[in-house]
Amino acid sequence: MDVGFRRMDVGRMDGAGKGVDAGAEGWSQGWDMAGYGTDAHPSSDGPVTDGPVAGGRVTGGPAAGGVGGASSGAHHPPSPAGAHLHGADRLCQAGDRVYSRAVRRGRVPRADAEQAPCLLELALLHPDPDDMDWLVPTAPQEIMTRLLRDVYEEVSASRSRVGAAGGAVEWYAGLGGDGRGQQPPAETVAIRVLDGLPRIQAAMDEATRACASEVLTVQPGGIRREDELAEGLHRALEMRRRGVRMRSLYTHVARHGQGLHNYMELLGDAAEARTLDEVVDRLIVFDRTVAFVPANTDRTIALELRHPALVEYLATVFERLWWLAVPLTSPLPETGIEGITHRERTIAALLAEGHQDAVVAERLGISVRTCRAHIARLSETLGAASRTQLGVRIAQAGLDGPPGVGEGGSGGSGAGSTTPRPDGRAVRSRSPQGSPTGR
Repeated sequence: MDVGFRRMDVGRMDGAGKGVDAGAEGWSQGWDMAGYGTDAHPSSDGPVTDGPVAGGRVTGGPAAGGVGGASSGAHHPPSPAGAHLHGADRLCQAGDRVYSRAVRRGRVPRADAEQAPCLLELALLHPDPDDMDWLVPTAPQEIMTRLLRDVYEEVSASRSRVGAAGGAVEWYAGLGGDGRGQQPPAETVAIRVLDGLPRIQAAMDEATRACASEVLTVQPGGIRREDELAEGLHRALEMRRRGVRMRSLYTHVARHGQGLHNYMELLGDAAEARTLDEVVDRLIVFDRTVAFVPANTDRTIALELRHPALVEYLATVFERLWWLAVPLTSPLPETGIEGITHRERTIAALLAEGHQDAVVAERLGISVRTCRAHIARLSETLGAASRTQLGVRIAQAGLDGPPGVGEGGSGGSGAGSTTPRPDGRAVRSRSPQGSPTGR
């Protein structure tokens, strides 16, 4: 079951095993237990160092200069680049000033954060869901929780960090306790914008650790590479140990990768996968309480959704797709027409909708070259000499709807029917003999 972000949707391959979309798995192309990253554009972002840093003692606010969270009104020149090499427990003066202002006012213009890039790197500020030109502060209570967790996990290695983080916690508590600009805990926020791969990964890791019963994922794209599935295997095995049930939806193209079959076999009864001709964009739902979806085309921004109605809606969409999908261990249904494969059946339906070759290829997780090869075979089978004629033949053969709709042509009898070709031959349609999926 693929439920991580780092290296997810990997190289796609056609049925002959030729790579057609190489890259590392990641949030930009898929969600596997391998963690967070990108496939078409590998990310070089480093980890977020929002835990305590060794050395030093906080006497006022987290700023090195002890700025107590209040803006003095004096002019502060931009901080040098080296001033931002710190953790959330010791903010620089610029970070202290901008974050304090954000907490007091509820948000600040994005331009204000340019003098304190550390606030975005440490996830102390994030985009306003209603206006991306503004930044809203992460609740001080959330920062307190983060600091304490990191500190107590490493307390045996460095007890001096506890004092530094304790001072930072007191400062954050002071900011959040006066009722001005106080924000609710992360668990009660309906929608959170996660800007950047490190913040997405952190949220995903937290949701994975908290998951107790079920994970639902939708994985567009092509074949999963075996080595990258192995990267996230330990996460999936840990969830299986906790009794978590994992279900994933893939495209039919993913069936051609032996790595996915091996992966599911290792997870046993705890995981189940099904495939469709095409699926919706990335989706992952934990315990039907929190969901993650991409928020931009290159998937460097994600939405963390906790509103019960939104999460339930997405879970319902998943269940509808799951009901329509074919189990990974079952054969694909026949198209009902001799000489036309299931993939060509799907391509015919997408062409009938007016989609270009590139769009069809992307939706099916194959290369444009492979897609055009299928179209050429489809044209030959239906006896079409041009794209226009192919569209007519597709309609005549009843292939202009999704698989399972209109198969068997207009005859629709148990004995099947025939579609004439210009050369005098006929394409015979076979009536489906029951549902291969048991639905």
